Amino acid sequence: MHGFYRLAAAVPRLKVADVEYNLGEILETIRAADDDQAALVAFPELCLSGYTCADLFFQSCLTDAVAAAIQRITEETAAHRCAVIVGAPLYHRDRLYNCAVVIQAGAVLGVVPKSFLPNYKEFYEKRWFSSGRDIAGETMALTDKRIPFGTDLIFEGDDYFRFAVEICEDLWNVIPPSSRYAIDGATVIANISASNELVGKSDYRRELVKNQSARCVAAYMYTGAGVLESTTDVVFSGHALIAENGVLIVENRRFRRDTHMTVCDVDCRRLQTTRVVETALSDNPTAGCRHIPASAPRGISEVRRSVLPHPFVPDDPAVRDLRCREIFDIQASGLAKRLEHTEIAKAVVGVSGGLDSTLALLVAQEAFDRLGRDHEGVLAITMPGFGTSERTYSNAVALCRALKTDFREIDIVEACRRHFADIGHDPDVHDVTYENVQARERTQVLMDIANKEGGLVIGTGDLSEIALGWCTYSGDHMSMYAVNCSVPKTLIRYLIGWVAENCGDPVRKLLHDILDTPVTPELLPKSKDGEIAQKTEEVVGPYELHDFFLYHVVKYGAAPEKILFLAALAFGDSHEAAELEKWLKLFLQRFFANQFKRSCVPDGPKVGTISLSPRGDWRMPSDASYQTWLKS
Repeated sequence: MHGFYRLAAAVPRLKVADVEYNLGEILETIRAADDDQAALVAFPELCLSGYTCADLFFQSCLTDAVAAAIQRITEETAAHRCAVIVGAPLYHRDRLYNCAVVIQAGAVLGVVPKSFLPNYKEFYEKRWFSSGRDIAGETMALTDKRIPFGTDLIFEGDDYFRFAVEICEDLWNVIPPSSRYAIDGATVIANISASNELVGKSDYRRELVKNQSARCVAAYMYTGAGVLESTTDVVFSGHALIAENGVLIVENRRFRRDTHMTVCDVDCRRLQTTRVVETALSDNPTAGCRHIPASAPRGISEVRRSVLPHPFVPDDPAVRDLRCREIFDIQASGLAKRLEHTEIAKAVVGVSGGLDSTLALLVAQEAFDRLGRDHEGVLAITMPGFGTSERTYSNAVALCRALKTDFREIDIVEACRRHFADIGHDPDVHDVTYENVQARERTQVLMDIANKEGGLVIGTGDLSEIALGWCTYSGDHMSMYAVNCSVPKTLIRYLIGWVAENCGDPVRKLLHDILDTPVTPELLPKSKDGEIAQKTEEVVGPYELHDFFLYHVVKYGAAPEKILFLAALAFGDSHEAAELEKWLKLFLQRFFANQFKRSCVPDGPKVGTISLSPRGDWRMPSDASYQTWLKS
């Protein structure tokens, strides 16, 4: 379903060296995973025998029982489409290997030996096992067949679901086998492990899994031996977790004594797109892996995965606080460098009392602080027009005074009326001409004052407006340095809120009132009671939806059908399906139609992974048709 596949990291109850008991727990779990529509279920390292068998690995009773158990799993899974990975000690050419056995639909697809064997402190694997690090292109005898054997195996279910296996210590090595697997196309890595617990070790393990999933741009599934392994000298916890491209998706509670699975759905199609668009993975030489055909994984009837409704905004308040600090640092540092390089002493900001101009003003103030300059070098100009409300006007005036900027007020009403007369426009006709005359008049004022005062016009437009083309060409579309150009509207709210929480009154109070003000360009006349009559989101739709659409279109190249599917998961009952479809269609129409505006935007700092700068991030023909997207 839309490139999603279900993974299950299983931790079974076991008895050390009791293969029959262990087999029963594993078979029952395999059936449950298959019933749950899992594409892949993985069990811990040496789970058929138990990892802590020590010198019992040399006993033929044990290894023969393991071989028989693999035959049983093969037979029992004949009607299953779920691929299975079990850990087993297996002989090959007079050597014993610590192996991962991959089974699906009644056949052993391949056997992967462990590459890197620990031989320190409490682990002495080299006493019993040989390393399979250099084994490639070989086969081994198992279940009366010759089975692909080596550390060069990738199992292909379909175009997106391609998985490979590494074993415990392999991940801890300088160059884990999973790096090679990812280079050769594996989108899912399974690590079957037996990592003991020590204070703080789970944190380190978790970071390893997340980081390796990011380096490989893959889904990384880890399952570790449980608490019922021998506790002679160490204790195992049954740690199970699944990460996707650097993000931990799901994790179990460690030290459980029951058989259980940690399950989540991973987006392999998105991983494929990310590899193509955002990484240099293809620049690495191929690793020469063998690609083993596997049965296509069964589809899932529903996706069990939370989808963030605001992908640009971190959920965790602590992370969000750090992110806001970093973004503000990037914006202010970029502007400070531009002012310093151009030897320009002043910054000119048009202040409306809205979100975007407020953030631009705050960034300008911070840049001047970093340059050791007085705030009077920030020329904050408010330009009331036909639609300016008392609320936005008073907030703009009070904020500029509270920040101790050089504040100026220039009423544009009469200038616009003269211009209407010059071009023969009826001022009672409130069309796009009526609106854009005001926007261009304000920009002209800012540009001319910048020339007169030796200043730099600071752009206020944000990423969401640039994506939608919700700006007046050569009006608010243009500036000399655009500090908000890669900050989406949903994130701007949090940035201003973060500044508010880190300053005192009266600025804090003013910023909170600005946050509570509806988003508006105020280009249409006020209502009879003097309130805001023009609300942007009533015209173009909710910015939270457009930011969601922008994220998935630009970052992952997702088709409209998938975007609507994800949006339904993300927004639940807050937006009906018809509403999502309506606003996505409008987003696509505006996004394609307004590329010409993005082709000539001013410089500005990139703060996140998405930017629409034509110089560095987004290259798109201005005449591209969106019909293919509307039909998909």
